[in-house]
Amino acid sequence: MAAAVDTEVLVIGAGPVGLALAGDLGWRGHRAVVIEQSDGSIAQPRQDLVGIRSMEFCRRWGLLDAVENCPYPRDYAMDIAYVTSVTGEELGREPRPPRGKASPPDYSPQKRERCPQNMFDPILRDFARSFNSVSLRYGARLVSYEEDAAGVTATVESGGATQRIRARYLAGCDGAGSTVRRRAGIELEGKALLTKSTNILFRCTDFNSLHDKGDVYRYVFVSPEGVWATMVAINGRDNWRFQYVGAAEAPDLSESDARALIQRAVGCDFDYEILDIMPWSRRELVAASYGKGRVFLVGDAAHQMSPTGGFGMNTGIGDAVDVGWKLAAALEGWGGAALLDSYDLERRPIGLRNVREASSNLMRMTRPVGPDSKDLPERETLLEMGRQISRIMQREWLADGVHLGYVYDTSPIICPDGTPPVPDDPVVYTPSARPGGRAPHVWLRDGRSTLDLFGRNFVLLRLGTAPPDASALSAAANAAGMPLEEIDVAEPEVLDSYAQALVLVRPDGHVAWRGAGLSADAAEIVDCVRGVPRPSRTRQG
Repeated sequence: MAAAVDTEVLVIGAGPVGLALAGDLGWRGHRAVVIEQSDGSIAQPRQDLVGIRSMEFCRRWGLLDAVENCPYPRDYAMDIAYVTSVTGEELGREPRPPRGKASPPDYSPQKRERCPQNMFDPILRDFARSFNSVSLRYGARLVSYEEDAAGVTATVESGGATQRIRARYLAGCDGAGSTVRRRAGIELEGKALLTKSTNILFRCTDFNSLHDKGDVYRYVFVSPEGVWATMVAINGRDNWRFQYVGAAEAPDLSESDARALIQRAVGCDFDYEILDIMPWSRRELVAASYGKGRVFLVGDAAHQMSPTGGFGMNTGIGDAVDVGWKLAAALEGWGGAALLDSYDLERRPIGLRNVREASSNLMRMTRPVGPDSKDLPERETLLEMGRQISRIMQREWLADGVHLGYVYDTSPIICPDGTPPVPDDPVVYTPSARPGGRAPHVWLRDGRSTLDLFGRNFVLLRLGTAPPDASALSAAANAAGMPLEEIDVAEPEVLDSYAQALVLVRPDGHVAWRGAGLSADAAEIVDCVRGVPRPSRTRQG
């Protein structure tokens, strides 16, 4: 057995979520070892959308240029076309500008980006590797682990040799079939099967010359029975992913079956090369717990959802950011006994929320639609179906409320202020600095966003031209060892958006407390937000 290795956090799995967590820990100055049983190559990118909140995290990590300049063409339109076939009739279209021409919404400095997993993973890998405190090991798998009061000892196998890795904490980012989850004895709850689908990746060098539709990012294929398949421009050039939506008992497809389906979808003979055929199952599952003791589940190890909406990886990135700063706090000694427990309490409800929304999108896409009359000719029937499906699926394509609107208002490490909750609308995102929600974006006069103020430490915003004294809060944070930056912002637009003159923002960019002044015990506020239980806590602002 090779010599044992000691680290602070052992991350199992080097997909985008594991790499994001390792990179975040390195960015915070902590040691992490990542093990991945594969060689890191990606035959079929499962993710191709980096959501708006994930892009905000990329902004804080300094990855914007890399993502925005990934190999996906910036001039390829992102249109969604509803068609009988690629060469057949167009039933509806959702125009979307190319990456290079799209603009962020008013409520964020960023926009979602088209950056498939085979382009995004290398960016996150380089990010993690940029820190000397992070070690990535491919071709290594977790055999077992044992937990004790001080940490976790894992046995890892690589190339026939075994090695022990000792860590303070272990993060299972090892996907749907998570070894960590199984060894922790944590069950999945929900629906184990929604549909069985098949992805067929193919290459055609001049695909767009076959038809008159122009640039289309996603085709949705409509028949009299409903939506039966989709097709996505994976790299905006010659790689396409055809997805047979399938059913509960979808058959395993041979190459001849796959070619027959592709020909039906395209509507003509053409030359192409099949690169990969991947059957898979859509699920609606969430782990009964996001962790146990010193072991945490992150990403698909904790939740599995239909890709309808693009929530899976982006929910996992949110998990990584939440648990990342809390692990750092525990390692640095200022995090309280309840801080790591709050990871499950905050993120599991978001997992349930996003899994349900993804399943709802699937049901909307596949449910029967069409005119009330059964006597219309087939063309008119299909045109009406196209109009209805285009309208119904708007909720899937325009889901900033899902990506930005999640709130931790019931978390024990949030100090509520008694204001009413903002409606949780999957499409419409309403910025609010109510405790538990994402701190709103406002452009500052120096060209920065308010989001650029947050990330490494807690930040106490003192807003307005004459903000109240907050020295007691800073003193309480200092006494507890909790890193806190005090930042004065005079711009009235920020005070208008944040609604109170004092706002305490967590390292993950969520508001922890706000008030017109320090009417509550400053030490009590600090203990609340760093997870120190107080039986007498009033949890008032």
